[in-house]
Parts: sequence; structure tokens; C-alpha cells
Amino acid sequence: MKQVTLPPITISRVDYDRLAWIAAAGVNSRRYTVAEMLADELDRAAIAAPGAIRPDIVTMHSEVEYQDEVTGDVRRATLVYPGEEDLDAGRISVLTPVGVALIGLSEGQSMEWQGPTGGRRKVTVRRVRFQPARMAGLSA
Repeated sequence: MKQVTLPPITISRVDYDRLAWIAAAGVNSRRYTVAEMLADELDRAAIAAPGAIRPDIVTMHSEVEYQDEVTGDVRRATLVYPGEEDLDAGRISVLTPVGVALIGLSEGQSMEWQGPTGGRRKVTVRRVRFQPARMAGLSA
């Protein structure tokens, strides 16, 4: 089995607090596997004040351009909380495998994981087009 090296990630304190609650609640729901993935990411994240988050880091409500390294597709999406998702509008929930993979990554970083059917998945952040954490002093 291939050993995957996980990239360092940074999450704002505001995002961390809300995401930790979501992950804990999700472990008791039908989204157990994804909530567990999110909890694992939070456990290894560096936590920073919202104003200290670099503009090239994916935070909640960031608009990000990323590449699916398996298909080669380049996509643009806004990372949102559960209940705010809208695939037609390009809003993906952090409580999806792709959402969990993107949170905390910076431009140029990749995240690889095993999909639900056992296949390899990998995304690379190409560009953070908009990131509200630094602008507002917190992730709204």
C-alpha cells in the first residue's frame, strides 16, 4: 500500500471552532466517514488567527480553482458549510470528500485520499480566487 504524505494545512480559529462542532455532530450521522475525515484534518491543522491567514490558503467561503488529478478537470468552487451547498452555483460543502481535501490547503498543494469505492482521488489547488478570512478578519 502506498504511503501518502499529507501536506501541512492552516485553518483559522473561527473556521476550526465551527468545523470541529460539525465534525463531532457528523460522526453520529449518516455522513460518518466524511465527518471522520474532517476530524482527522482538524487534528493535524495549524490554527491561526483569521487576520494571520495568508491569502493563498483555502478557508471557508473561499472561491478556489482546483484540478482533479485523476480526471485532469479544472474546477472552480466556493467551499461552504453543510446546508449552504448548491452544485449548480459551484458551492461545495466542506462535509464532502473534496471539501475536506481542500480546507486549509494553499496554492500548489495537493491532497490525496481513497474514494468510497477504493479508487484514488487527488486534488491540487491552482488558485485561491477569493478568500474572505483576511478581508473580514474572520470567515463569515
